[in-house]
Amino acid sequence: MKLSFSELSARERVAHLLDAGTFVEILGPAERVVSPHLALLGVPSAFDDGVVIGSGELYGRAVLIAAQEGEFMGGGVGEVHGAKLVGILRRALIKRPAAVLVLAESGGVRLHEANAGLIAVSEVMRALLDVRAAGIPVVMLIGGANGCFGGMGLIARCADHTVMSDAARMSMSGPEVIESSHGVEEFDSRDRALVWRTTGGKHRFLMGDGDRLVEDDMEAFRDAAAALLGESRPLTLEFLLAEQALLTDRLMRFGDCKDAQDIWLRLGVAHPEQVTDMEAAQMQALFIPAGLVPAAGNILARSAPACAEGSL
Repeated sequence: MKLSFSELSARERVAHLLDAGTFVEILGPAERVVSPHLALLGVPSAFDDGVVIGSGELYGRAVLIAAQEGEFMGGGVGEVHGAKLVGILRRALIKRPAAVLVLAESGGVRLHEANAGLIAVSEVMRALLDVRAAGIPVVMLIGGANGCFGGMGLIARCADHTVMSDAARMSMSGPEVIESSHGVEEFDSRDRALVWRTTGGKHRFLMGDGDRLVEDDMEAFRDAAAALLGESRPLTLEFLLAEQALLTDRLMRFGDCKDAQDIWLRLGVAHPEQVTDMEAAQMQALFIPAGLVPAAGNILARSAPACAEGSL
């Protein structure tokens, strides 16, 4: 029986992702390390500040893990929350696990701690890149109801690999932020179909922002994470230049598109209107890998020849 990733709490996800009985939590609720800011604003705190960190094993291999709790302030990053993420990443430089797994579910920086949260995000990014530079892969697993937005969206794209489900969403700015800044004519945040086809896992997979697309199933996430253990990507100048070239190509190819379906058609998906109803396995079959290149997992760079229009 499938166990939904999106319906579980952060602790439940950790328990089902790792080998049974191997998880050892660091700074758990008993330590009562809480935000120093929320009480001043009359806002309830959580004893783990909305993120679970620790060590464990995945199919017998040592990993470090962090899981954000979307039910506490939308998984927002504050000072303590961010410090715990930084700490687990720095621990990786000492312990050298097979990977650092981050189960991301966050709306971004916690507005109650705006400056502290912004600083925390920058510190997490620096720590993550240090871990990557040491050859230790960082794998983002995204499938929660709150998605992965704002600063966490930036952090996710700094990782070696990103695994998403169809239920997942990832972007820099959330739908409500775009609408409030540019109006409902620009983006209607109440249009769920529009939101999911613009920020959802399927679109991110087709664009190359998500390396693996899986069903909303814990076992599928577990297997995808296990397959990426020890699989670091080079963090070099050549790598960054290749990524920049891909982003430039993306803008040139799709800059005039008005909707995700326009992009899918231009990618070569013969029936883009059918994408929203496809299973993960069907999505995987749309593209046939033709050798990896140093491009942060961008599928446009590893797909069948140039994904010409009408070729799929």
